Amino acid sequence: MTSKTPIHLDINGHRHELEVEPRVTLLDALRDHLGLTGTKKGCDHGQCGACTVHVDGQRVLACLTLAAQAEGRAVTTIEGLAEGDGTLHAVQAAFLEQDAFQCGYCTPGQIMSAVACIREGHAGSDDEIREYMAGNLCRCGAYPHIVAAVRQAALEVAS
Repeated sequence: MTSKTPIHLDINGHRHELEVEPRVTLLDALRDHLGLTGTKKGCDHGQCGACTVHVDGQRVLACLTLAAQAEGRAVTTIEGLAEGDGTLHAVQAAFLEQDAFQCGYCTPGQIMSAVACIREGHAGSDDEIREYMAGNLCRCGAYPHIVAAVRQAALEVAS
């Protein structure tokens, strides 16, 4: 029998107390223990980017991060990007305007990576955007629209 460990997670500005097995990933804590299902489980091996979240402002793959590693750190998921009044983040709005999704499964991870890409200063050209978004896969092939959305949001954030 595996013992459970109490942890405190700060997610989207709210503190959560959980008891989880030490091997529980941040992804599973978010989805299965907290009901935050916006972060997707794609490959569960860190190869597709569908589970991208921010920990202390840095993008991480939640399927490769133990929940206990996020204790005491600020975690932001796709649910926490929009303003409290429902106003979309510039990247979310640009994804809608540029039709940067088809099935939508990869969209939360793409958006979280795009926010970080812009914040990190890697949205200066389409080639740079493609390079820094390369860890996020889209099976539908919406890449041209994704790049256009990142470019649009980068311009809006800069102004």
